[in-house]
Amino acid sequence: MSRRRVLLADDHELFRAGLAELINGQPDLQVVGQAGDGFEALTLARELHPALVVMDISMPVCDGLEAARLIRTTPNTAGVRIVMLTVHDEDEKLFEAIKVGANGYLLKNSNAAEFLRGVRAALAGEAVLPPKLAARLLDEFARLAARRDAPAQRTDAPSPGDDLTAREREVLALVATGASDRDIADRLFLSVHTVKSHVRNILAKLHAVNRSAAVDQARRRGLM
Repeated sequence: MSRRRVLLADDHELFRAGLAELINGQPDLQVVGQAGDGFEALTLARELHPALVVMDISMPVCDGLEAARLIRTTPNTAGVRIVMLTVHDEDEKLFEAIKVGANGYLLKNSNAAEFLRGVRAALAGEAVLPPKLAARLLDEFARLAARRDAPAQRTDAPSPGDDLTAREREVLALVATGASDRDIADRLFLSVHTVKSHVRNILAKLHAVNRSAAVDQARRRGLM
């Protein structure tokens, strides 16, 4: 049986050595490299082509988040599975790690069986999350989805001025210069009555009480 290649990254050498001993004691797993910071992890990932990087989220020089992002955006390492290590299940960096491409989390206080089960699950293409972290992640996604959907509901109706016609925009531009209804009519070859009608529509669509307010509203909204 070929052994799956694992890269370890943690700035605590004794902890890293303990993980390496545990992994190398498995018939199907092999530690091919060890890194003490994120930049070293990226370098070794490029050189050694591991199937999985198990990486501490908090490291000096370059932390696990930045290292995960770099590994994900480097062509020859983009397909590597990444599992982050964290000390406790309240780590606020969880969501950032998922965003930059981590495939899961393992707690540093996991027992050997839990850790190895997580490693093998990651190598099998599964997401690796302790139950409490999974619940927090789902809560966060629900919150983000609600926030994303709220603007969509508000924009179902056009914002003031979005429904101005091309002709109304022309009239509005001339109103902004201080032109009278007669001046606008002459410039656009319209009747004064038609210009007045356009101005009324403009005021209504911009929710403005007078010409000056309509011009101010249009400028604030970038309509002119």
